[in-house]
Amino acid sequence: MIYVTGDLHGELARFSERQMKVVKKRDTLLVCGDFGFVWDGSKEEQKALKALGKFPFTIAFVDGAHENFELLDRLPVSEWCGGKVRRLQENTVQLMRGEIYEIEGERIFAFGGGESPDKDIRREDGHWWAKELPTPEEIEEGRRNLEASFHEVDYIITHEPSAAVKGMLNIGEDYVNSLNIFFDEVAKTCKFKRWFFGSCHVDKVISPRQIAVFGDVLPLDLNKKKR
Repeated sequence: MIYVTGDLHGELARFSERQMKVVKKRDTLLVCGDFGFVWDGSKEEQKALKALGKFPFTIAFVDGAHENFELLDRLPVSEWCGGKVRRLQENTVQLMRGEIYEIEGERIFAFGGGESPDKDIRREDGHWWAKELPTPEEIEEGRRNLEASFHEVDYIITHEPSAAVKGMLNIGEDYVNSLNIFFDEVAKTCKFKRWFFGSCHVDKVISPRQIAVFGDVLPLDLNKKKR
């Protein structure tokens, strides 16, 4: 079974919370950005990554705004479930921007990235990376992959919402970035069942097809009951 949750921010304790107990052996947990377990390369971080590697399920995340992109970029790129990934542990992968994966029979379009609202502060302390927002080439790659799939997937997993949804949530509606605008395009041109995103730090059904997720752990197919 496939589950979806929001930002983890490198907090291993999240996996001990009651909500996470639904994820069982051979399941897949999709994380909607700000994974946060690749940040400083410290011994503590390596220990946490090894702990993730011991879970009997797969963890697949899109990047958010708060990742160390320099460290992520050092990881080799391989293929998993039909799309490109970076592998952190045998069971833990980064879903790369604009790729389409087939997981347990579901076609999933993944596109990470976001924009730090506090990037001026992060820039000063050395914890900001320009790569948090996608390049035009990455956006074009996403377009090509959607075109190749005839603009139809089952689910969409991102960190940021579309500009339209951002406005509906009344957060940053006066300012949108290139990623939000691209997601407006995707929402208009792509056929999909549901879109999950994590950057807003709320658990809320925005519409039948747009779901904000943070602390909840939801079945990808909301018609299926948690086990």
